[in-house]
Amino acid sequence: MLTTVVFDADETLLDLRPAVTGGLVAVLDEMRRRTPGATEVTLAELESDWDAVFGDLSAAPVTEIRRAALARSLARAGLNDELDDIADLFFARRFALTRPFPDVPAALATLRSRYTLGYATNGNSRAERCGLTGEFAFEVYAHQNGLPKKPAPEFYTAVVAAAGVPAGQIVYVGDSWEHDVVAPRRAGLRSVWLNRHGLPRPHGHTPDAEVSTVADLPAALASLPAGRADESAGLRA
Repeated sequence: MLTTVVFDADETLLDLRPAVTGGLVAVLDEMRRRTPGATEVTLAELESDWDAVFGDLSAAPVTEIRRAALARSLARAGLNDELDDIADLFFARRFALTRPFPDVPAALATLRSRYTLGYATNGNSRAERCGLTGEFAFEVYAHQNGLPKKPAPEFYTAVVAAAGVPAGQIVYVGDSWEHDVVAPRRAGLRSVWLNRHGLPRPHGHTPDAEVSTVADLPAALASLPAGRADESAGLRA
């Protein structure tokens, strides 16, 4: 019996990309205000700095990765000593702009009447800072109390502990195939792939359900069989 629905945060419930872009625009404006040397720096370059540092820091806290990306951006204009101020500016703007996708609030209200809801993320999108205050019975954050990021098995063990029910009663919902479908299933949880962009389904694993919008999730969950789907079939909603 399914009792608990746990959500990934960024790009699942939260429309993160416009918020990050808005934060970087604020950073670029401030860089240009502080020095003429930033005139030639572009938003595309600031966006690329995340990818440039992510590989070496992928297991680190998201805040640390962002600070490393910002340090790289500031070095483009000789503003190496301004990291603390610029990071504060970025995060203030990023969180001010981070809000749920339009399909999220009504779906959460519907689901809450049937299931216990949880929130579990690798990122730094704390629910109370992103328009999701009071929506969840529990929240799990990577790097809190040393918890490793998804797809580490320990992350899902922490989710099960926070839920207080057997893993088979929990469904994990998210947009990442590896983190939100494959890894939860390996840990004994059920999974729903939120495929907002109509991407082709990768080979080798099957989620218990696939939806293109959170609005379809209540119906998809109600249609799930009592046991986990096997590796050759899955529900598309």
